[in-house]
Amino acid sequence: MDNVVTLVVLVLVVVFVVTVIARTIRIVPQATAVIVERLGRYSRTLEAGLNILVPFIDKVRANVDLREQVVSFPPQPVITSDNLVVSIDTVIYYQPTDPKSATYEIANYIQGIEQLTVTTLRNVIGSLDLEQTLTSRDQINGQLRGVLDEATGRWGIRVNRVELKAIDPPASVQDSMEKQMRAERDKRAAILTAEGFKQSQILTAEGEKQSSILRAEGSAQAAILESQGQAKAITQVFDAIHRGDPDPKLLAYQYLQMLPKIADGSSNKLWIVPSELNDALKGFGNMFTAHGGDSSGSDGSTGSRAPRPAAPEPATGFDEVVLEDPAQALKRAREEAAGAARDAEGVTRETHLPGN
Repeated sequence: MDNVVTLVVLVLVVVFVVTVIARTIRIVPQATAVIVERLGRYSRTLEAGLNILVPFIDKVRANVDLREQVVSFPPQPVITSDNLVVSIDTVIYYQPTDPKSATYEIANYIQGIEQLTVTTLRNVIGSLDLEQTLTSRDQINGQLRGVLDEATGRWGIRVNRVELKAIDPPASVQDSMEKQMRAERDKRAAILTAEGFKQSQILTAEGEKQSSILRAEGSAQAAILESQGQAKAITQVFDAIHRGDPDPKLLAYQYLQMLPKIADGSSNKLWIVPSELNDALKGFGNMFTAHGGDSSGSDGSTGSRAPRPAAPEPATGFDEVVLEDPAQALKRAREEAAGAARDAEGVTRETHLPGN
């Protein structure tokens, strides 16, 4: 019986000793602060490492995490200055700097930060319209951070950063904004298309201009070369004619050969016999008279007309020209001239008929 009592007392002593040791030694992790109360009052704040407490007198009130923390609040309905309700999600980055104030100055600093964020956000957004709300995130974040940091300073909390995670306008407003953005994109696309078409037209016109200039220069050079060739050919022909020294009979014969070509043509409705034809025919008549053997002249002198002294034949390099019989040429020229005159008279008569 005594042994049992002794064993029980020994066990109780061991349990007591272990409990005392457990309450006396306190190991605090890094970046953690422990609030200790002695007999119900604040005693001290334990830092990281090994700490000794008075058992049954000192009591741990709270463990405060000193690292920066992130908390996301649910969407909050906020009314803008143009009476539109938008839903805003916020994210707060905070860090406890005074564990004693965070424990004794406010019961739940997370809830306090949330409510303070909602009220401050409504005040800030209430002074802005929807367009400013969507485009002034940095300004809103700065105002929220200033108000929250000032209010939570006495709680031992430092607000490092405030971010607006999402700003959701009403569905009707979103649809209108999407249509507006689509119209803006279509407008920019149309402007870019017009600018591209304008540039292409300008480049095309420049190309056509340069090609026209080049074609004109080529045509000018070709015309110059052609005129130079024609001038050279005419010069050579005149030189050959002058070297050949043609007599008036040959020129009259060539003139009579050109008459059919002058009268020819479908557009010639009226053909006028030139006055030079009489001189040419008179020359041919004199030529035929001289060949007919009429030796008496108008002044009663006998003998034919003195022959034209033969000019020395220059070395022209051309073959000898064989002329057509003058009698046949004259007859053919008279027939063609008479036919052309009849055609001209017939055309003139048709044009003067009534009804034409």
